[in-house]
Amino acid sequence: MGNGIRCVALFLLVGFAARVVFAVTDGLLPNGDFEQGLDKSKLNGTRVMDPHAIPHWEISGFVEFIESGQHVDGMMLPVPKGERALRLGNDATIKQKLSVTRHTYYSISFGAARTCAQAEKLSLSAPPDSGVLPIQTVYTSSGWDTYSWAFRAKHTSVWFSIHNIGHEEDPACGPVIDHIAIKVLRPPHHTKDSMLRNGNFEDGPYIFPNTPYGVLVPPVLEDVHSPLPGWMIMADTKVVKYIDAAHHAVPKGNYAVELVAGLECAMLQEVHTVPGRSYRLSFSVGDGATGCDGRLVVDAYAGREVMKVQYESRGTGGHKRAQLEFVAIANVTRVVFHSSNHHMKHDGTLCGPVIDDISLVPVHAQAHAARRLR
Repeated sequence: MGNGIRCVALFLLVGFAARVVFAVTDGLLPNGDFEQGLDKSKLNGTRVMDPHAIPHWEISGFVEFIESGQHVDGMMLPVPKGERALRLGNDATIKQKLSVTRHTYYSISFGAARTCAQAEKLSLSAPPDSGVLPIQTVYTSSGWDTYSWAFRAKHTSVWFSIHNIGHEEDPACGPVIDHIAIKVLRPPHHTKDSMLRNGNFEDGPYIFPNTPYGVLVPPVLEDVHSPLPGWMIMADTKVVKYIDAAHHAVPKGNYAVELVAGLECAMLQEVHTVPGRSYRLSFSVGDGATGCDGRLVVDAYAGREVMKVQYESRGTGGHKRAQLEFVAIANVTRVVFHSSNHHMKHDGTLCGPVIDDISLVPVHAQAHAARRLR
């Protein structure tokens, strides 16, 4: 009888352990929108007192459970979608154990809004990968931005966590977090039509349905595995915005990139080239039909060549095609894009030119193919 009871207990323990590791699929993490709620007896006001009170999550530090329309210390905290969100105060962490595929790249997308601190930062971790994302710059009129971060799975399970590293005089002061999703990233490859990888931006972080403001991609200094496969974002704190055709004017395909940070942020890719050989870089520049009007200018660099592409925007969509020919001077050439200026929409939010459909080909190969066709 004793052995039987121990076997049943062991079975239940194993079953419980298995239930806390969830195989991920593209989309929301289990209770990634915190809509499942929690037992109100585990709250002290809005503060969550039990580390396991929030279904599918484990917490530590000063974590608050926020409901839509709720006032905390005289301030109404934002809950842009659904009815519930979390605020991460001093030294607060939320984490979830996920079942993943070894050596596979994943991108995390999550919503965040500043509350009372001025220079809020969030540390994201999926060991051995980690990064710190600054969220002091606001890119939407609502104050609610969607960020992305990527990691490479080393094992078949991983603890993914979001941690507020700030320590404010008010221990509750910190960002509000909501809607956390994951997406598998495919390894980027160049194609027969282009030496660039993911030049059409069709592979990138998860964009939430019915979310009109895209996803912010952080600089490589904060995220060594880019959520935008094939591309590196070079900046101190600024980002580029990954946008979709469902909510923006996209030159080609379903996705593009908006350069929202002017000279403070560059997007680049390194390509193997042959010194002395000529190449042609082609790309589209336009606006996303979000009211970003005026003269939008993209600077493109390759080899020793620099090209400024101007696009007169009415903020209603449209694009133009540009080409830059250059001679490679090294075995590796950096292809770089950034916006020449800072731009703002009429609501005061940052915006910029949209870039898409980037290709790089050897010039002589095209000419040789044309001669064969004739």
